[in-house]
Amino acid sequence: MQAHRAQPFWWWQSRKLRSYLSRGTVFTVLLLGSVLFLFPLVWMLSTSLKTNEQVYRVPTVWIPNPIAWENYPRALSRMPFLLFLRNSCITSFIPVIGAVLSASMVAYAFARVPWPGRNFWFMVLIATMMLPGQVTMIPVYVLYSKLKWINTFLPLTVPWFFGGAFYVFLLRQFFLGIPQELSDAAFIDGCSHLGIWWRIIIPLAKPALATVAVFTFLFTWNDFLGPLLYLREERLYTLQVGLQYFRLQHQVNWQELMAASLVVLMPTLVIFFLGQRYFVQGITLTGLKG
Repeated sequence: MQAHRAQPFWWWQSRKLRSYLSRGTVFTVLLLGSVLFLFPLVWMLSTSLKTNEQVYRVPTVWIPNPIAWENYPRALSRMPFLLFLRNSCITSFIPVIGAVLSASMVAYAFARVPWPGRNFWFMVLIATMMLPGQVTMIPVYVLYSKLKWINTFLPLTVPWFFGGAFYVFLLRQFFLGIPQELSDAAFIDGCSHLGIWWRIIIPLAKPALATVAVFTFLFTWNDFLGPLLYLREERLYTLQVGLQYFRLQHQVNWQELMAASLVVLMPTLVIFFLGQRYFVQGITLTGLKG
């Protein structure tokens, strides 16, 4: 009688079948999530290839016919694209170098160098992460104004050479996972802290450094508020500010706006996919030791 009752659930007794069902459920959830997150990108691509009539057609046209490839050169011709691209590269790649160098040095000091009050000052550093950027926006602007940095790239590049709290925390946790014996052996051979940081820690921390570089590039490339606050002349505008050329018109040309937005978005996608292996590895390995 008991065997007869358990018979309808015989499939649940198979460990292999349960493994397949659990994996299938996970893959289904991830597939639905990826479709949800890719929907805005697909809509942007579709809109960028439509004619003006197809943009406002009801029901929505997902596959444009005919395909308006001319939207891309027309969109880029509405603004000095190469000038804005150069400015965006300056305000993105320089901060990447500054963030990687400064955050790694500060993180090394917190993780590998014993000094009085190290843990206390690390907690103070972590506490600064609770301050929203809106709180310090006006004092920082006044400071840059006193330094005569307004309408230059300095407010968008120089602060990254002083280490960000989040990046310092991320790298410190990674550095704590590197065996201390490597540093001790280097000390015996007469190497200084600067030499250990450059010759041992930096080569071993490539995944975490790649994570910092990707995060910094994504933030600075997509930053709109910073250039809007500090840059006043058109010759200094970045691509994010340049996209406002389409919004300042009396009638927004949506297909050209989506074409220009897709072109501006492409570098972030390329950088992410090129550094994806190091990026994911840096995230998963960070925090092995507290």
